[in-house]
Amino acid sequence: MKKSKKLLALLLSLAMIFGLAACGGGSQGNTETPSGNTETPGTVETTPGGEETGAVDPDTIPDTMTSEDGKYQVAFVTDVGQLKDKSFNQGTFDGVKLYASANGKSYKYYQPANGSEATDDDRYDAMKAAVEGGAEVVVCAGYLQEAALKKAAIEFPEVPFVFIDGYPLSDDAGNTLANVAGIAFNEEQAGYLAGYAAVKDGFTKLGFSGGGGGTNPACCRFGYGYVQGANAAATEMGTNVEMNYSWQYGATFSGSTELQTMISGWYANGTEIVFACGGSMFQSIAAAASANDGYVIGVDVDQAGESDSVVTSAMKGLSDAVQWAVGHVSDDTFDTIGGTATSLGVKENAVELPTTDSSWRFETFSVEEYEALYQQMVDGTLVVDNDYSKLDTTEWSNLTLNVI
Repeated sequence: MKKSKKLLALLLSLAMIFGLAACGGGSQGNTETPSGNTETPGTVETTPGGEETGAVDPDTIPDTMTSEDGKYQVAFVTDVGQLKDKSFNQGTFDGVKLYASANGKSYKYYQPANGSEATDDDRYDAMKAAVEGGAEVVVCAGYLQEAALKKAAIEFPEVPFVFIDGYPLSDDAGNTLANVAGIAFNEEQAGYLAGYAAVKDGFTKLGFSGGGGGTNPACCRFGYGYVQGANAAATEMGTNVEMNYSWQYGATFSGSTELQTMISGWYANGTEIVFACGGSMFQSIAAAASANDGYVIGVDVDQAGESDSVVTSAMKGLSDAVQWAVGHVSDDTFDTIGGTATSLGVKENAVELPTTDSSWRFETFSVEEYEALYQQMVDGTLVVDNDYSKLDTTEWSNLTLNVI
C-alpha cells in the first residue's frame, strides 16, 4: 500500500485543528489593487479593515442566529449541494460568518428551494428574500447563480452582490452592473500543484472526477491544471502516468451510489489516487477510496480532517475572499470592485496546497520542493495555462488521458 493509514490516523489524533476558513494560507488580493483600499484580502487573522481578530475557528460560530431587529445584514445564498459540504458552500459561508462575527453584523444563509433541482426562479427568490430581510450585502456562491443574480441586481441596484466563482454581469442593454463584484480564482494553479505533487510522490495511476458536468469553469480549470501538473512531473522524472478523467455523476455536485460505484471500479482496476473536484461528491469518492485502500485529493478547502485517505487538497481562499469583498461594503469602497473582474491566484496566496504537519501527507515530495514550485509560479517562470478547451486536443508527452 502506498502509505500507512495507521500513521495518518495517528497524525490526525495528535494534531488537527480543522478550520475550513484557512483555505488561503496568506493574503489574497485583487489583480488590480483598487484605489481607496490598499489592503489585499486578508488572512483569517485580519479583517479587511486591518483589525486583529485572532485565528477563529468558523465551526465555533453558529450557522444560524436570531437578529434582535429581525434584519440580517450579511446574507449568503448557497450553491447547489449541502450548506455543510466541507467544501465550496461551507468555505464560502465560513467567510460570511467570520466577517459578521468579527464586525458585529447579523447574518443568515438562504438555500434556494428544490435542492439540486433548483431553478433560476428559486435562486432569485432566495436573493429577494435576503434583500427583503435587510441584507446590506448578498454573497452568492457558484456560476449557476448568474441568471438569477442578474435579475436581482437589476431589481435592487442599491444592494451590493458578491459573486463568488463569478464574473462581471451586464443588463439586457449591455451595461455593466456596478453592484455585482465578480470574484474568481486561478484554480488551474492549484490543480497543477496537486497533480505535480502526486506524481512526484510516486503515484502513476491517477483519476479526476469533476462536478458540473464539464460546464463549471472553476472545476474545468482545476482539472486542466491537474493534468498539466501530472504531465510535467512525469516528464521531469522520465516516467509515464495514466489518468481517468470524468464528469459523470457530478452534474449536481452531489454524492451518489452511482458515483461511488464508478470510482470503486477505478480503484479496483489500478487507480491509486482521485482528485475529488465537486463539493459533496467528495463523500462518495472518499468512501470508495476507503473501501479500496485508495487515496484522494480534496478541493476548495483542506479536507484532511474528513478522511485519512486524503493526501492533499487543492485549495482556494474562499473565506478570505468573502471577508475582503464584504469589507469593501462596510468601508464604502465597493465601487472599486463592483462591475469588475477580480481573479485571485498564487501571487495573492489565494490558491495552494495545505502544508501543516497534519495535512501534508506526501512521503517523498517535500514542503521545500513544493515551496520552490510555488515560487516559480509567483515569479512567472512557471505559467499554467487556463484555456481548458485545449484539454482534449493536447498531446501529452508523458501522460495517457482516458476521458470517461
